[in-house]
Amino acid sequence: MAAIKEATQPPFSERIPTLKDMKERSIDKGNMAIDLIHRPYVIYNDYSNKSTRKDGVTYCFVSVIISFIFGLAIGIILMSGQYEDRPIATDRQPYKQNMKLDKAEIKTEQNRFSAVSFTGLENKYNKDIYPKGLTEVMKDILKDTTSDSRHHNNIVINKTFVPDHSTVLYDNVYWGPQIEDSMPQGYGDNSAEIWEKYIEDSEVVKMEAGCGRMQNRLITFKDGLQACVRYRQNTDQIQGEIFSFYVGRLLNLTNLAPSVVRIVDLKDKLWKNVANDIASAQWGSNRAVVITQYIPSLESASIPDIFRPTNRHLNKFDILKMSLKENETEINKQILIDKLRVKGLKIKEEKANFSHIEVKLNKKTIERFLELAQWSDLIIFDYLTANLDRIVNNLFNFQWNINIMDGPAHNLAKKMDSGLLIFLDNESGLLHGYRLLKKYNVYHSLMLDNLCVFRKTTVKALKRLFNSKSVGSLLSDMFHKKNSVIIRDILPSLPEKNSKILLERIGKVLNQIEKCELNFR
Repeated sequence: MAAIKEATQPPFSERIPTLKDMKERSIDKGNMAIDLIHRPYVIYNDYSNKSTRKDGVTYCFVSVIISFIFGLAIGIILMSGQYEDRPIATDRQPYKQNMKLDKAEIKTEQNRFSAVSFTGLENKYNKDIYPKGLTEVMKDILKDTTSDSRHHNNIVINKTFVPDHSTVLYDNVYWGPQIEDSMPQGYGDNSAEIWEKYIEDSEVVKMEAGCGRMQNRLITFKDGLQACVRYRQNTDQIQGEIFSFYVGRLLNLTNLAPSVVRIVDLKDKLWKNVANDIASAQWGSNRAVVITQYIPSLESASIPDIFRPTNRHLNKFDILKMSLKENETEINKQILIDKLRVKGLKIKEEKANFSHIEVKLNKKTIERFLELAQWSDLIIFDYLTANLDRIVNNLFNFQWNINIMDGPAHNLAKKMDSGLLIFLDNESGLLHGYRLLKKYNVYHSLMLDNLCVFRKTTVKALKRLFNSKSVGSLLSDMFHKKNSVIIRDILPSLPEKNSKILLERIGKVLNQIEKCELNFR
């Protein structure tokens, strides 16, 4: 029967027996005592043998000390082999698995001990440290390497990716080499220079109605080559046509036919053979006209379904969906999205996290993507120049005619042999279009705001123009270099105000590209 008694404090030598005393005394294991030393009361079993009680206290106390020391030693040995680097937040908040941390906000603890790594970099015990059944791809994802820079969403390895001939899209927003390398050649700088030299030495032998509006003419040269001549009473439209062509050259666009400015002068050998035709066309003398190379074998071009009102967007998920849809028979082969292999599986595009698409496309899909890549350039070009006579024309009239989107796009054609889109009649750009921005800018922005796949070469050109702030001076230099003093006296250069608007719109296009990079990373 347990009892509470007032404890007297015996001498230290009596409270802690010597080893000799412990051997001589017999300890009754049935007696239990908990001695609260330095406390006025003791709880114990009320046995009459006081010496047995003291021996039990001493034995327990020594056992606890030895067990504590032994356990501490084992703990130190075990823990010393499992220290490893791990990311920690700079604000010392608990680390969450899905927490979004920028590179600048993450530090790494320095390894203070020589330890075994269980991250896959070092495996001294030559044993598989991953769960059974884990694929090699997933094992690579689980490796904790300092050279990897991971996204915070789902499973992403954001190693440096080098696009190759099988890449359809990369860096989330750029057309890959499989598309870029198949683009139709078009009309580059060499074509423009050849055309300029050709016009210098040519003679027109025939003029006839054609090439659009009433006073425009289709002309035939002595060697049979043909060209379209744009004649306008308003010099703004002539400026708009030629400076839009120059903007295309600065952006490395090859979709604009070579064009030059000339003055209608019957004394010039270029016009001397067609004086009567010029009179019949009611052209005034000493007027500036734009002569554009005539391109045969053209067919109409329609707005792609992806840009029509029911869709009106183009991003990497659209590209993935179209790639898979048109290549259903290829799915069982290999579709590589980052380092995840998709074999015969349906992908939920809205949940997929990938930065590039690699798949061998069939001919039909390549042709479709080639057209969309040119449309991405067209949307940017028309936004920069504020062209009213192409897509904006369709969008504006859609409120009265819902079928207008099903018809051909205004002032847009396609070469039947190569699929090259030709951006025709750009006279409303840069001047007339800028004056009407307040009314029509919403239609210009409508297409750009939903475009998120771009050509890398076009983006580089935009960044170069914007960072240098020199687009106005570059256009002015080009105009002065390519045109004589007589032409410059009749046709003014692009006003400085318009150059500033153009630069501002370049900045807005770059903002859209940056927004896409952030939204689809």
